[in-house]
Amino acid sequence: MAFVVVLVIGAAAAAAQFWLLGQLGVFVNAVPALAGASIALPAVAALAALLARPSAPAPAAPTPEAVPVEPPVPVEPPEHTALRLLAFLQEEGRLVDFLPEDVSPYSDEQIGAATRGIHASCAKALREVVALERVMSGTEEETVTLEPGFDAGAIRLVGNVSGQPPFHGTLRHAGWRATHVAVPARASADPFVVAPAEVEIA
Repeated sequence: MAFVVVLVIGAAAAAAQFWLLGQLGVFVNAVPALAGASIALPAVAALAALLARPSAPAPAAPTPEAVPVEPPVPVEPPEHTALRLLAFLQEEGRLVDFLPEDVSPYSDEQIGAATRGIHASCAKALREVVALERVMSGTEEETVTLEPGFDAGAIRLVGNVSGQPPFHGTLRHAGWRATHVAVPARASADPFVVAPAEVEIA
């Protein structure tokens, strides 16, 4: 496209020169060299002007869009979850109040009567936050067989253990496995405060 523009400009300049020289009484057709110069020089001048023109700057590269970075989710230390569960059992059943208590001065009847309410409250609270199921479906004290490949992390062998499976033994405890955990959050700013002190203002 630029070359065509140069040719057009050169032709226009040459035609203007022919007309001007004709007005002055100079006939370039009579002198071939003068005619060639009259045509070539304007074209060369127009081409030189085009080449001398500064080139247009290259378009700037598009700025990449900033990808939003999600802030890292804070990870709660495992001991905080255990403390939240302990605090929930204390709040619902006063378990922490009961366990450190020295019960040796009390009779079995007194202890039984005192723990009935604690047992009911803590059992209800535990069911609300943890769903449990038995590891083994058998009845305690029955004979069981453990085949090769049994889950050693879920079944602990006790007694006279030797050799390789299959093992034959007596089920002493069926075990527990948590299938769901939903310990409620706490309003306390200090996770190590299991139960805040209470002061009654008169």
